[in-house]
Amino acid sequence: MDRLKMHSPDLVAANIERLAELFPGCVTERQGADGTPQRAVDFDLLRQALSDHLVEGPQERYRLDWPGKREALLAANAPIAKTLRPCRDESVHFDTTQNLFIEGDNLDALKLLQETYLGKVKLIYIDPPYNTGRDFIYDDDFKDDAESYLAQSNQTDEAGRRLIANTEANGRFHSDWLSMIYPRLQLARNLLKDDGVIFISIDDHEVDNLRKVCSEVFGEENFIAQIIWQKVFSPKNSARWFSEDHDYILVYARSSDSWTPRLLPQTEEMIARYKNPDDDPRGVWQSDNLTARNRYDAGLYSVTCPSGRVIDGPPKGSYWRVSQKNFKKLDEENRIWWGADGNNMPRLKRFLSEVKQGRTPQTLWPYKEVGHTQDAKKALLKYVQFEHTENVLNSVKPVELIQRVLQLAGEPEASDIVLDFFSGSASTAHGVLKQNAEDGGNRRFIAVQIAEPLPTPEPGMASIFEMGLRRIRNFSNELRETNPDAPTDTGFRVLKIDTSNMAEVYYRPDELKQDDLLGQIDNIRTGRTAEDLLFQVLLDWGVDLALPIAREEIDGREVFFVDGNALAACFVADGSVDEAFVKQLAARQPLRVVFRDAGFASDNARVNVEQIFKTLSPSTEVRTL
Repeated sequence: MDRLKMHSPDLVAANIERLAELFPGCVTERQGADGTPQRAVDFDLLRQALSDHLVEGPQERYRLDWPGKREALLAANAPIAKTLRPCRDESVHFDTTQNLFIEGDNLDALKLLQETYLGKVKLIYIDPPYNTGRDFIYDDDFKDDAESYLAQSNQTDEAGRRLIANTEANGRFHSDWLSMIYPRLQLARNLLKDDGVIFISIDDHEVDNLRKVCSEVFGEENFIAQIIWQKVFSPKNSARWFSEDHDYILVYARSSDSWTPRLLPQTEEMIARYKNPDDDPRGVWQSDNLTARNRYDAGLYSVTCPSGRVIDGPPKGSYWRVSQKNFKKLDEENRIWWGADGNNMPRLKRFLSEVKQGRTPQTLWPYKEVGHTQDAKKALLKYVQFEHTENVLNSVKPVELIQRVLQLAGEPEASDIVLDFFSGSASTAHGVLKQNAEDGGNRRFIAVQIAEPLPTPEPGMASIFEMGLRRIRNFSNELRETNPDAPTDTGFRVLKIDTSNMAEVYYRPDELKQDDLLGQIDNIRTGRTAEDLLFQVLLDWGVDLALPIAREEIDGREVFFVDGNALAACFVADGSVDEAFVKQLAARQPLRVVFRDAGFASDNARVNVEQIFKTLSPSTEVRTL
C-alpha cells in the first residue's frame, strides 16, 4: 500500500522528466548527498543537442537580468514540506462554501496549490507592492540550494518569510522587487487554464520591468493590453512635477489564441443614440456614414433622392462604401435614410437589434466607470471600522475596478476560479461576491494574504489578513440580509499555512537508540487534528480544497467523506481499524480512501486492506499516512 508524499511537487524533477522526453540522452544520474542515485541533466550534452540555437558565453542577447534572478527561479522550483490547516471558527459556511481564504506567504501558497489547481484557474488578479520605497516586499531567503531549502522548509523559519521595507537606499532596490515577483509569476502561470488570463495592477515605478518579466514568463506573444486606470478624480496640487492621476493594469493571457475578453454592456448613453423617427418596424436605429476615403472604383456613381434631387456622387476624395447594385437593394429595404424631407445626403440605417450586443473594451478606464481610490477607501470603511486611521490602506482598489476585470475575464455561470495572491484588504473577494450577486454568476475566489501586522493593532484585528476577513464577513452578512433566498455562495473557508502534519525525524537509522523507538511509533506531529490531516491529504492527492465535506460515524469510527464518494478518510489512531470496519467502508465504494498507519488493529488488518478493496471496490485507490 503506497504512502502519500505529503509535500508540494518537486518542479525541478518534473522539468527533468520533460527534458528526458525531448532529449533522453541528456539525462543521466548523479549521487545525491545521502548516497542514493538521482536523475540529473548533463548540460554539456544538452548544449551540444541545441548547438545550432544556444546562445552561450558573453554573446549579447535580448533579456532582462538582475542579481538574484537564478536564485529566484530556484525558489520557485524547490519543494516545501508544509500544509494548509483548516480554521472552522474563522470560516463562514465551512462545509459547503467553495471560496478559500489562505493565510501565509504567497510563495508557499502557490506551491501548495500546484497539484490541486494546475491549469484550473480562469482569472488571476493581483495588486503587488508597487516598490515606491515605502512598500513592504517579501524577504525571501534564496541563499540555499534545493536540498537545504527543502530541509529548512519543515521547520519554523524565524529569520525568513518576513516583510521588509524596500527603500531606494537599498543597493538592490529593483533587483529585490524583481526577485520577489518573478518566482510567484512562474508558479501562477502553471495554475492558469489554457483560456485563462492574468491582470496585474502596477504604477510607474516598476511597470517597465514588470512587463519584461511577464513577457518572459507568459510569452511576449501572449501580451494583451496595458490598461490605464484613472485612479483620482482631481489633480494633486502638492505634486512636485506632474499629478500622477493613473495606474496601469497589465494583461497577459495563458494563450492569446485561446482567450478573448467578453464584450462590456452597452451604456445608457450608447443606447440613447438609437432613435426611430420613421417608425420603422425593425425598431430603433442610428444613421451611419455611407462614404469612405479608401479607393473603391465601384463606389463612384450618382444617386437620386426621394425628393428628386440628383447627387452626382460622394464628396470629392471619397467613395460610396457599397456598389450601385447593393445601394439600390439597401434603398428598397428601407435601410437608407435620406433625412426627414427626403433630400439629404444618404446615410445607412444601423438597427440596435442587429449590431454587436455589447461594446469592445478599451485600454482607458476612467474613474466614472470603475471607481477611484477614494471610492475604494469608502467601501473599505463601510465594512471595517477602524479606531486608528493609519491602518486604512492607501493602495486599496475599488470594487468596481475588480468587477470590470471579472466582466471581461469569463462567463458568469462558468464556475470560474478567481485567484488573488496579494489579497490585501480582500477587494477581489468582495468584487467576486458582489458581481455574482448582480449577474447571478457562480465564480469562486481563492485569496492569499500573509499575516502582515497592522501599524497599530485594532480590537480583534491585528493583521491585514484579519482585516480582509472582517470585510468579507460583514459584506456577506449584508448580502444574506438583503436577499436571504439568493443562491449566491457568500461563505469562505479559512486555511492557514503551517509546518507539515508529519513529524520530523532527526536521526539516521544508525543513530537511533533503542530508548528512542517508542517516540518514533506515530509519524504524525503532536497537536494535529483529523481535519488537519484531511486537508493535507487533499493537497497531496490534488483534490479540490473547496469540495463539500461530510462527517459520518461508521461502526463507532469517524470517517470524512469529501464530495460524496470522491474521497473517504479515517484517521483514528486507536488501533480499531479491523477487517470488519474496512469491509463496511469498502461497501461504500469511494474513489479514494486513506487510513492512518497507527489506526490498524494489527499488521494483518493493514495487509488485508488492499485485498478487501480489490474484492469489494476494485476501482478504489488506497493510501496510508
